Amino acid sequence: MINARARRAVSERSSDSLLQSALLVLAGTALLAISAHIQVPFWPVKLSMQSFVVLAIGFAYGSRLGALTVLTYILEGALGLPVFQSGAGLAYLAGPTGGYLLGFVLAAGLMGYAAERLDLRSLPAVAGTVLLAMVAIYGPGIAWLAVLFGAENALPYGLFPFVPGEALKAALATAAIIAFRR
Repeated sequence: MINARARRAVSERSSDSLLQSALLVLAGTALLAISAHIQVPFWPVKLSMQSFVVLAIGFAYGSRLGALTVLTYILEGALGLPVFQSGAGLAYLAGPTGGYLLGFVLAAGLMGYAAERLDLRSLPAVAGTVLLAMVAIYGPGIAWLAVLFGAENALPYGLFPFVPGEALKAALATAAIIAFRR
Protein backbone atom coordinates (compact mmCIF):
# COMPACT_ATOMS: atom_id res chain seq x y z
CA MET A 1 0.00 0.00 0.00
CA ILE A 2 1.48 3.37 -1.02
CA ASN A 3 0.26 5.15 2.10
CA ALA A 4 2.19 2.80 4.40
CA ARG A 5 5.34 3.11 2.26
CA ALA A 6 5.01 6.88 2.18
CA ARG A 7 4.65 7.07 5.95
CA ARG A 8 7.66 4.81 6.46
CA ALA A 9 9.67 6.96 4.05
CA VAL A 10 8.87 10.10 6.02
CA SER A 11 9.48 8.57 9.45
CA GLU A 12 12.78 6.81 8.66
CA ARG A 13 15.98 8.86 8.64
CA SER A 14 18.05 6.84 6.14
CA SER A 15 19.23 8.24 2.83
CA ASP A 16 17.15 5.59 1.06
CA SER A 17 13.97 6.89 2.67
CA LEU A 18 14.88 10.48 1.75
CA LEU A 19 15.43 9.40 -1.83
CA GLN A 20 12.15 7.48 -1.82
CA SER A 21 10.33 10.52 -0.39
CA ALA A 22 11.90 12.80 -2.98
CA LEU A 23 10.86 10.46 -5.79
CA LEU A 24 7.30 10.28 -4.45
CA VAL A 25 7.16 14.10 -4.25
CA LEU A 26 8.46 14.46 -7.81
CA ALA A 27 6.00 11.87 -9.10
CA GLY A 28 3.16 13.66 -7.31
CA THR A 29 4.11 17.08 -8.65
CA ALA A 30 4.39 15.66 -12.16
CA LEU A 31 0.95 14.12 -11.84
CA LEU A 32 -0.47 17.42 -10.57
CA ALA A 33 1.12 19.33 -13.46
CA ILE A 34 -0.27 16.87 -16.00
CA SER A 35 -3.72 17.03 -14.41
CA ALA A 36 -3.65 20.83 -14.60
CA HIS A 37 -3.08 20.79 -18.34
CA ILE A 38 -5.66 18.16 -19.26
CA GLN A 39 -8.96 19.94 -19.88
CA VAL A 40 -12.14 17.91 -20.22
CA PRO A 41 -15.10 19.66 -21.87
CA PHE A 42 -17.83 19.86 -19.26
CA TRP A 43 -20.75 22.10 -18.50
CA PRO A 44 -20.75 24.94 -17.51
CA VAL A 45 -16.93 25.16 -17.33
CA LYS A 46 -14.04 23.00 -18.49
CA LEU A 47 -12.98 20.32 -16.06
CA SER A 48 -9.45 19.45 -14.97
CA MET A 49 -8.65 16.52 -12.71
CA GLN A 50 -6.47 18.51 -10.33
CA SER A 51 -8.69 18.33 -7.28
CA PHE A 52 -9.09 14.57 -7.79
CA VAL A 53 -5.30 14.18 -7.98
CA VAL A 54 -4.84 16.32 -4.84
CA LEU A 55 -7.21 14.02 -2.94
CA ALA A 56 -5.47 10.93 -4.31
CA ILE A 57 -2.04 12.23 -3.32
CA GLY A 58 -3.24 13.00 0.20
CA PHE A 59 -4.86 9.60 0.55
CA ALA A 60 -1.89 7.68 -0.87
CA TYR A 61 0.97 9.66 0.68
CA GLY A 62 -0.44 10.59 4.08
CA SER A 63 -0.79 14.00 5.65
CA ARG A 64 2.83 15.15 5.79
CA LEU A 65 4.14 13.85 2.49
CA GLY A 66 0.86 14.71 0.74
CA ALA A 67 0.93 18.33 1.91
CA LEU A 68 4.67 18.56 1.16
CA THR A 69 4.05 17.29 -2.37
CA VAL A 70 1.42 19.94 -3.05
CA LEU A 71 3.60 22.66 -1.49
CA THR A 72 6.45 21.55 -3.75
CA TYR A 73 4.11 21.77 -6.75
CA ILE A 74 3.19 25.34 -5.77
CA LEU A 75 6.88 26.21 -5.30
CA GLU A 76 7.64 24.84 -8.77
CA GLY A 77 4.97 27.10 -10.23
CA ALA A 78 6.10 30.09 -8.17
CA LEU A 79 9.60 29.63 -9.57
CA GLY A 80 8.20 29.85 -13.09
CA LEU A 81 7.89 26.23 -14.13
CA PRO A 82 4.81 25.74 -16.35
CA VAL A 83 2.97 23.45 -13.94
CA PHE A 84 -0.15 25.55 -13.39
CA GLN A 85 -3.16 25.56 -15.65
CA SER A 86 -2.53 28.86 -17.41
CA GLY A 87 0.56 30.61 -16.11
CA ALA A 88 3.39 30.59 -13.60
CA GLY A 89 5.27 32.81 -11.21
CA LEU A 90 4.45 34.73 -8.08
CA ALA A 91 1.95 36.95 -9.88
CA TYR A 92 -0.05 33.84 -10.80
CA LEU A 93 -0.23 32.86 -7.13
CA ALA A 94 -1.59 36.32 -6.29
CA GLY A 95 -4.27 35.95 -8.97
CA PRO A 96 -7.71 34.34 -8.83
CA THR A 97 -6.47 30.77 -8.41
CA GLY A 98 -4.09 31.49 -5.52
CA GLY A 99 -6.64 30.65 -2.83
CA TYR A 100 -7.52 27.35 -4.49
CA LEU A 101 -3.84 26.40 -4.62
CA LEU A 102 -3.59 27.03 -0.87
CA GLY A 103 -6.72 24.90 -0.50
CA PHE A 104 -4.96 22.07 -2.35
CA VAL A 105 -2.37 21.92 0.44
CA LEU A 106 -5.09 21.83 3.10
CA ALA A 107 -7.07 19.17 1.23
CA ALA A 108 -4.05 16.90 0.72
CA GLY A 109 -3.18 17.20 4.41
CA LEU A 110 -6.77 16.51 5.44
CA MET A 111 -7.11 13.47 3.18
CA GLY A 112 -3.79 12.14 4.40
CA TYR A 113 -4.76 12.66 8.02
CA ALA A 114 -8.04 10.82 7.45
CA ALA A 115 -6.27 7.96 5.64
CA GLU A 116 -3.82 7.60 8.53
CA ARG A 117 -6.28 7.83 11.40
CA LEU A 118 -9.81 7.01 10.27
CA ASP A 119 -11.54 3.85 9.11
CA LEU A 120 -12.30 4.84 5.53
CA ARG A 121 -14.15 1.75 4.39
CA SER A 122 -17.75 2.91 4.67
CA LEU A 123 -19.45 5.14 2.14
CA PRO A 124 -20.49 7.79 4.72
CA ALA A 125 -16.96 8.05 6.16
CA VAL A 126 -15.29 8.37 2.78
CA ALA A 127 -17.91 10.69 1.28
CA GLY A 128 -17.78 12.93 4.34
CA THR A 129 -13.98 13.09 4.21
CA VAL A 130 -13.99 13.86 0.49
CA LEU A 131 -16.60 16.56 1.03
CA LEU A 132 -14.51 18.16 3.79
CA ALA A 133 -11.45 18.05 1.54
CA MET A 134 -13.41 19.79 -1.23
CA VAL A 135 -14.48 22.46 1.29
CA ALA A 136 -10.79 22.81 2.21
CA ILE A 137 -10.07 23.58 -1.46
CA TYR A 138 -12.99 25.89 -2.13
CA GLY A 139 -13.01 27.76 1.21
CA PRO A 140 -9.70 29.58 0.70
CA GLY A 141 -10.38 29.89 -3.03
CA ILE A 142 -13.71 31.64 -2.55
CA ALA A 143 -12.34 33.79 0.27
CA TRP A 144 -9.46 34.97 -1.94
CA LEU A 145 -11.84 35.69 -4.82
CA ALA A 146 -13.94 37.79 -2.42
CA VAL A 147 -10.85 39.83 -1.55
CA LEU A 148 -9.94 40.32 -5.21
CA PHE A 149 -13.37 40.83 -6.79
CA GLY A 150 -15.85 41.41 -3.97
CA ALA A 151 -17.93 39.02 -1.92
CA GLU A 152 -20.90 39.34 -4.26
CA ASN A 153 -18.83 37.82 -7.11
CA ALA A 154 -17.06 35.04 -5.21
CA LEU A 155 -19.79 32.38 -5.22
CA PRO A 156 -21.27 33.01 -8.68
CA TYR A 157 -17.84 32.88 -10.34
CA GLY A 158 -15.77 30.81 -7.93
CA LEU A 159 -18.11 28.01 -6.83
CA PHE A 160 -21.43 27.64 -8.62
CA PRO A 161 -20.05 26.92 -12.13
CA PHE A 162 -17.76 24.24 -10.72
CA VAL A 163 -20.26 22.30 -8.59
CA PRO A 164 -21.28 19.75 -11.27
CA GLY A 165 -17.68 18.87 -12.15
CA GLU A 166 -16.54 18.77 -8.54
CA ALA A 167 -19.48 16.54 -7.62
CA LEU A 168 -18.41 14.12 -10.35
CA LYS A 169 -14.79 14.15 -9.15
CA ALA A 170 -15.90 13.73 -5.53
CA ALA A 171 -17.98 10.70 -6.52
CA LEU A 172 -15.02 9.24 -8.43
CA ALA A 173 -12.68 9.84 -5.49
CA THR A 174 -15.14 8.28 -3.06
CA ALA A 175 -15.57 5.20 -5.24
CA ALA A 176 -11.81 4.85 -5.77
CA ILE A 177 -11.03 5.11 -2.05
CA ILE A 178 -13.70 2.59 -1.10
CA ALA A 179 -12.49 0.18 -3.77
CA PHE A 180 -8.88 0.61 -2.66
CA ARG A 181 -9.68 0.12 1.04
CA ARG A 182 -11.62 -3.07 0.41
